[in-house]
Amino acid sequence: MPEDKSQKVTVNFEFRRQLDEIVGGDHHNYCYQCGACVAQCPAAKYNESFNPRAILLNTLLGREDVLLAKDSPIWLCTNCYSCYERCPQDVRPIEVIVALKNLAVAKGVAPEAVASMTENITKAGVSGLVTPAVQRMRERLGLEPLGEYPVDEMLKLLED
Repeated sequence: MPEDKSQKVTVNFEFRRQLDEIVGGDHHNYCYQCGACVAQCPAAKYNESFNPRAILLNTLLGREDVLLAKDSPIWLCTNCYSCYERCPQDVRPIEVIVALKNLAVAKGVAPEAVASMTENITKAGVSGLVTPAVQRMRERLGLEPLGEYPVDEMLKLLED
């Protein structure tokens, strides 16, 4: 009987090793695909494209092409930590997803909006630039004006 190559699964162990080197990334190795991470996940509840269990399966297979694609589902995570609390294997799916995001940024494949937000944080200390329109809206709402942020101190902390 001829071998059916369409059913063959290839694991990218090099990608798995790269993920293992990032803080929190190595926990994907403990996942046995029980699905507990999906039960309370708000992102999975409201977006069919997001499934932490599927993300972890892709890490186990080393599916760099899926996980680090521009439209990767990792960017849909709300960072609520529900998966972390529910996982019986201490996989810490949120930490694996954050490690994947860090890897995507390091490889230059993060969505443009992420790069833009990062640039804003390093310039102004906040993810969205504080414009005069923002200050006027705050004033109309009776809120204190936003001040300057110690960007130099923040950048120094990031270097350490």
